[in-house]
Amino acid sequence: MARVVSVFLPTLPTDRIRRANPSLSPDTPLVVIARSGSKRWVAAADRAALKLGLRVGMPTAKAQALVQGLMMVDADPAADLAVLERLTLWALSQYSPVVAMDPPDGIVMDTEGADHLQGGEDLMLSGLVNRFRGRGLTARAAIADTWGAAHALARSTDRETVIIGGGETATAVKRLPLWSLRLPAEIVSSLHTLGFATVGDLSATPRAPLTLRFGPEIGRRLDQMFGRLAEPIDPIRPADLVEVHKSFAEPIGAPETIEKYITRLVGQLCQALEKRGLGVRRADLIVHRVDNTLQSLRAGTAKPVRDIAWLTKLFRDRIEKIEPGFGIEKLSLAAIIAEPLTEAQSESSFIEEHITDVTPLIDVLGNRGGQRIFRVAPVASDVPERSVQRIAPTADEDGATWPMHWPRPPRLLTRPELIEVIALLPDHPPVSFTWRGKRRRVKRADGPERIFGEWWKRSSEWLAIRDYFVVEDDTGERFWIFRSGDGVDAESGSQKWFLHGVFA
Repeated sequence: MARVVSVFLPTLPTDRIRRANPSLSPDTPLVVIARSGSKRWVAAADRAALKLGLRVGMPTAKAQALVQGLMMVDADPAADLAVLERLTLWALSQYSPVVAMDPPDGIVMDTEGADHLQGGEDLMLSGLVNRFRGRGLTARAAIADTWGAAHALARSTDRETVIIGGGETATAVKRLPLWSLRLPAEIVSSLHTLGFATVGDLSATPRAPLTLRFGPEIGRRLDQMFGRLAEPIDPIRPADLVEVHKSFAEPIGAPETIEKYITRLVGQLCQALEKRGLGVRRADLIVHRVDNTLQSLRAGTAKPVRDIAWLTKLFRDRIEKIEPGFGIEKLSLAAIIAEPLTEAQSESSFIEEHITDVTPLIDVLGNRGGQRIFRVAPVASDVPERSVQRIAPTADEDGATWPMHWPRPPRLLTRPELIEVIALLPDHPPVSFTWRGKRRRVKRADGPERIFGEWWKRSSEWLAIRDYFVVEDDTGERFWIFRSGDGVDAESGSQKWFLHGVFA
């Protein structure tokens, strides 16, 4: 069953303007003005403008009268569309092989079989919204079984993410307003006049009278929303994309036949990449079925490759996930991410007596769950939780090392945990401490190691101090604990104790 994500960018025009002008204060109300002849109205408004009572569709003169110092910028639909296209191409490289623009303010993607690479639907949607926020864009995202339902849910709520489980679409959309059906405004207005208020009201009405009066559009949108009529997504493609296709006069469906043609497509793709001096990092296989629906498989590699046998294996291992249905009429294979590759790939077997290259293992594990494969690397910071970062497993070394002048525990807690301590201030180690309900008597201790706050990152750390101790309890277990503050000055910290790590 398809799973469709709709991303709604409600303030895309104003977000675009603010990104182009970072010096613009977030408290300055900003609106985008559209015009038709002598008529001018608010086409988009940012959060600051909305808080002051401005609304989309409001006449410009009224908006100026309501808000003094209002910043107004003429609408530029072409620039908005260009930004939307760039965001859609970015989503294509990050989330799913089937991604398309949903103008004027949205992106749609089929994430069937791709959400596991992001840790599941919940993490995928929250991560997507957060990454848009990091780019200075307000976004809301919804996932459902159909494009129509996801589109309506993303635009009918103030929640950042909405997840509708498989088979629950009909129940979820019944209370949605009529405008969420993507019907022309005049039809929605006429339906309101007739007493219809929600999608549920409309879906419970006999179809024939509605079709006779308004034409087939209402029935088509209802069927698309409820999944009775397919609404295929035509995936976006970059202008310089390396892609190969194979169409079939007679639909195919047997696994061995699918495998044979995938092997041929991989060979053609590698030849095309070789002519450009490129290697594939991420490849998408799009399966076009005779019922006008798409299915996709994505394979990623840790480094650029053109090895036909290896790329074929990455797809062959997942052929069982392809559901041909009534048959497959076309296969497309595209190198979504390609990078320069000058050295020829070895044709020898990866199974050797001494395996020195772990890239094949990374590829196999990464295609099962891409977010789980990483390597830790040091960061130049004395604050322990900031001294480590996750990087790609094949990333180049940058020469950074961890400080070795003081011992560090092999296990560092994600967040320091509050403990109860008996200790003599200001510089003495604890006599005993209680962690996770168990009281421990300290037999040996070493410290303190004083770590100062990084004032150049946050002003609140100007006077911050931590005093770390390595302590050993009467059972021989060793822990890394610290006191927030110097034990004297309240401005240096809360004077509370925390456990931050455990030694082997």
